[in-house]
Amino acid sequence: MKYFIMLLLTTVWSGKAFCQLLENDWLKMNRSKGRALQKFQQQKFGMFIHWGLYAIPGGMWKGKTMEEMGVPSVAEWIQLVAKIPRAEYADLAHSFNPIDFDAEHIVSVAKEAGMKYIVITSKHHDGFALFDSKVSNFDMIDATPFKRDIVKELYDACKRNQLEFGVYYSHNIDWADGADAQYAATKSINDLLGKDTDSFGANLWDPSPNTFSSYLKNKAIPQVKEILNQYPGIRYIWFDMPGLMTPEQSYTFYKAVYDINPTVIVAERIGNDMGDYAIPGDNRIPKAEDQFDKPWEAIGTFNHSWGYKAYDQDWKSVDELLYWLVEIVSKGGNYMLNIGPDAKGNIASRVKNNLQKLGSWMAVNKEAIYESEPWKVQREGPTTVSITDTEQREKEGFKAEFTPEDFWFTKREKYLYVVSLEVPEDRVSVVKSLAKGEISVEEVEILGIGKVAFDQTEVGLRVKLPRSVRKLPKGYTFKITQRL
Repeated sequence: MKYFIMLLLTTVWSGKAFCQLLENDWLKMNRSKGRALQKFQQQKFGMFIHWGLYAIPGGMWKGKTMEEMGVPSVAEWIQLVAKIPRAEYADLAHSFNPIDFDAEHIVSVAKEAGMKYIVITSKHHDGFALFDSKVSNFDMIDATPFKRDIVKELYDACKRNQLEFGVYYSHNIDWADGADAQYAATKSINDLLGKDTDSFGANLWDPSPNTFSSYLKNKAIPQVKEILNQYPGIRYIWFDMPGLMTPEQSYTFYKAVYDINPTVIVAERIGNDMGDYAIPGDNRIPKAEDQFDKPWEAIGTFNHSWGYKAYDQDWKSVDELLYWLVEIVSKGGNYMLNIGPDAKGNIASRVKNNLQKLGSWMAVNKEAIYESEPWKVQREGPTTVSITDTEQREKEGFKAEFTPEDFWFTKREKYLYVVSLEVPEDRVSVVKSLAKGEISVEEVEILGIGKVAFDQTEVGLRVKLPRSVRKLPKGYTFKITQRL
């Protein structure tokens, strides 16, 4: 027993030393990506696409909804929730024939909405790939009647339309080929150390017979390399569910990406603090006091599921989407908004309509969004909203009613921008954070209208809004020139 304890302590110490070496090497690679990260943080608004075999059941399995099976939301987790055996789930591929999929149309919808980049699930937790993989037959080309490379078509459409492109890749969780995501091995070590082991997401109902290490060696790492080689203009890789990943494994994925394309930036869910940019959480807007030591991106769903959920029609309104966008951007982050096409490749009409209206607002106010930075004041006004996760939004809905006294602030170059989502009845706007003594205002312009007269007093910046402000898509934005 004494020998065993000494061996365990030696192993832990050696592991810490090895992790330090990995961290030092990771830092060198990460620091070389400054330019790519800066460009990413300037883009502000992107589209997330969750799509795969799970679009066929659409959140229902053998007559039961996700909720009836005990887990609300997230229809792309149907295989885990219903404990569907691997072979039975794989049969879905035989009927996956998304004849309405049109990459050019999806890209045009994103571009019209003012989005600057698109990220699609190249492989989600079910292990099914939307691209042509040579190391696995569980993909669009080999397993479906569609036999088209979804990722390539979207990648090419993004290139034609000058949108940046990235992929999501589930590296730790693979219900088809990833065994138990090394849960048993991790648990045996943690038990000796007196630590709990979280099995969240692991396939414990019908794990593949191979080892997890063989999955990494023969499928996961090779597929990541395939993606980088097949789509050389890729900009982002969005790994996910790193719960049981070791530092060495996260590093191996990071270095595999870097060695092929050192400008590709990696989301933090690669695990073990080895991501290039932070993700505050699913459907979560960080609080004003939250601090990030790297660029960050907030992600959100259009209803309550990432993947297509046939019976969830609780779509976010244009007003709510605008709040998410201006709240996140005023705090310095990017907003990546998800769509989940149906099994035929269609986007819900409400999604398209609301994105189109959002695009109309962006066309007028984009100057306050793209390439902007937070100002010393993030927002002012009486309305407070806290959105912490998917479950809270689904349970409570979105109840905020913003007032003409609610403002959000951004800055860009020498200009300060003040965004309002409501026009006061008397058309008199007063921004208290811009009172005399706070800054010296030289000129005020309303985006989409032009220069307007103003008074700057001890109470605030006072502007009599022209009648034409009511013709703007939603609210208005001041462009402030400061007197230096």
